[in-house]
Amino acid sequence: MVKASLRTKSVGTKVSDAEYAALEARARAENLTLSEWVRSKLLEPGADGGAAGEVVLAEVLALRALFLNLRPLPDHALPGEAEVRAEIARVDATKMQRARERLAAQKKASEAGR
Repeated sequence: MVKASLRTKSVGTKVSDAEYAALEARARAENLTLSEWVRSKLLEPGADGGAAGEVVLAEVLALRALFLNLRPLPDHALPGEAEVRAEIARVDATKMQRARERLAAQKKASEAGR
């Protein structure tokens, strides 16, 4: 008989009253306590197909592109609001595709290394 491991560690976050009520409602809908429901959501494999990871990677890549592309102008002036907004729009237009490409390349490299 395998002894069940004891849960001795905790993970916490602060939420608003409305957020707490929404979480409780979701847990109740699945006939789970709030703790059970949150634990299941935190530990479930990427049911979203890794979409959350894609979004985080896309944002990191977009921030990196903005950082690299927005530099002072030749006269040492900073780009104006219009230029910054245009660059953000340009980066946002391709960030998800770039993230997917980066993840696919990583997956391919990982599979080649096996």
